[in-house]
Order: sequence, then structure tokens, then C-alpha cells
Amino acid sequence: MVRGLATRADPREEGAEAPIPPAAALEVRRLAHPDHVGSGANSRLSPGLVAVDNTFASPVNQNPLTFGADLVVHAATKYLGGHSDLTAGALMGRKDLLAPVWGWRKNLGQTITPEIAAQLARSLRTLTVRVERQNPSAMTIAEAMRAHPGIERVLYPGLPDFPGHDLARRQMTGFGGMLTIEVKGGGESATRVADALQLFALAPSLGGTESLVTQPCTTTHHGLAPEERRRRGISDAILRLSVELEDAGDLIADLRQALG
Repeated sequence: MVRGLATRADPREEGAEAPIPPAAALEVRRLAHPDHVGSGANSRLSPGLVAVDNTFASPVNQNPLTFGADLVVHAATKYLGGHSDLTAGALMGRKDLLAPVWGWRKNLGQTITPEIAAQLARSLRTLTVRVERQNPSAMTIAEAMRAHPGIERVLYPGLPDFPGHDLARRQMTGFGGMLTIEVKGGGESATRVADALQLFALAPSLGGTESLVTQPCTTTHHGLAPEERRRRGISDAILRLSVELEDAGDLIADLRQALG
């Protein structure tokens, strides 16, 4: 759909996820206004249609449209739904770009049921409350894991040593509930830790009420060749944590007992 819109508005299109999971960040302003960039990772990007997947940040923490993005998409199944009990998506942006979507939606039947719409409306009422609880909990856990001897590294936008920390401070009002830890000892050690967790459920999802853990090499990034995962900075020892509504101290205790 985004590519179809790009042919109407501009033959060039850039799609991005910001922040990019599990190991990087991306600046929406540079995508939308590349003329302002003299060098750097995004300097080659064209000034075409810019679409941003804002699912991981949620509208509470980041608003790409204010930085010049043309379209923003959300997997509403995640933070917007918030309870792991619905499947939906959302597309936002300029009116002229959204106009063609209405016809496609009608013809393809991509309309959620009234029941799901009601559930989503219910969940949106608590979105800010949920995200504002998840943000500090994730930060507390990231700091605790960074100090743990069994952890090689922690990737979280709120940490000062995160490669995209300065960018996250400029672009986000909160750092989100997603963080990555790399367990010492390699992939087998990471698998043992994931299996030993009791409060974190083992599942490749996010944005609900229960905290989750997943090992990307066996789930979300399993389809990539090992060398491609390494190129992207995703080792077999990485665990992705989705921090949700439980007490941060309880979640830290769970991680510590699993790490041994």
C-alpha cells in the first residue's frame, strides 16, 4: 500500500522503523529532510515519500509526523491494543496520501469488526498510563542489567552509552519498554536464561500487560542467514525484553535468578 501511494505522490519512497529493533535508532528528520544532512548513515536517502513504523515507540513517546514524515503506521495489535486480545493496524498521514486508502480498504475488506474497534477504543483510554509506567520500568531494568556480571551489553535508548542516545533524546519524549540484553556465554547461555525466566513469558510479541522475552535468532530473525544477523548486530546471545506492567523490582529479581 505504501509503495502504491509512493507512485502517486513521488516515485521515491523510504520506509523506516524508529527506533529500529533490536540494536539501533533512526532519525526521522534526516529521512524527511535529507538536504539538512551532509554526511552520516542516512545521508544517501532520497527526499521521497517517508513512511515510519512507530509501533515500538507508540504515539506517547514519539510523533514522526511532527518531524516531517508523510505516513505513520502502527501495529495496533501491540501498544495501542495493549491487552494481547485483538489484531488491528493504523495508518496516519497527509489527507491527500490517505485518500486512495479508502477505496482499497473497501474493496479488499481491510476493516476491523465493530467488536475489535470497541476493544481498541477501550485500550486507547489507558495507553498513556500504560506507556508512562513501562518507560521508567524499562530504564530501571536496563541499568540493573548493565551492572550484572552475566551480561555482555545492554541496548536501550535511555542509556547514555546507547549509540543512538542523543538522537533518542531529541526525537522521543520517552524511551519505551523495549530493551535488548546480550548474555555472556553465547547462544546456548541465552537460551537457558530465557527458559529459566518465570515472570517473563517466552513469546515474540510486545505491548501487552505481561512482560515478554524472545531470542531473535530463533524467532523474529530466524529467517535471516547467520552472517546477515551478525551484520545487523544481532548475535545468538541476544534476548529482547518487552517490559510491561509488572513491578520493575520483581522483573529484575526474575532476570537475576535466571542468570544465576
